[in-house]
Amino acid sequence: MGLPVDRPYGEVDDQRRLDTWGPVPGTDPDARSDMPTYIALTYTADVDWSSPEQADEMAEYREFGAAARAVIRGGSALYPTATATTVRVSGGRGGDVLTTDGPYAETKEALTGFYLLECADLDEAVATVATMPAAWNGAVEVRPVIPL
Repeated sequence: MGLPVDRPYGEVDDQRRLDTWGPVPGTDPDARSDMPTYIALTYTADVDWSSPEQADEMAEYREFGAAARAVIRGGSALYPTATATTVRVSGGRGGDVLTTDGPYAETKEALTGFYLLECADLDEAVATVATMPAAWNGAVEVRPVIPL
C-alpha cells in the first residue's frame, strides 16, 4: 500500500498520517540549549508502521517516547521504502533532475525512522537509544547534529 501520487509535493494525507514522537508536548521546539543534539536513525524491517499488524510494536515505541521524553526533541516513523523517491541532479547545480521510484539502496534493514535527542554527551545518547525497540530488533545509528 503506497502513498497517493496525485497530490502536490508536501501535502499531508491525513488518512495515512503516522504517529510521531515530537516535538514533545510542553517543550519549545525552537528553544536552543547548550546541550548537543544527536540524531538516532532507526534501521529495522521495512514495514508499514501505520498498519494494524504493527500496533504492538508501535505501543513499545510510545512507551519509549514517554520514558525518554526529557531528551526527545522530535522524530517520526517513515513510510516503507517502496514509497521513496530518490533524487539526483546530473551535472551538479542547475543540471537535469533525475528521479527514481524506490529507495536509494536495497538492504535487509531499511531506514525506518529517526529521533532528535538532546543529550549531555554521546554516552547519554547511547544509553537512551539502548532502550529503543529498534535497537533490540534492528540497529540505531547515532550521530551528532551540526546546527545550521
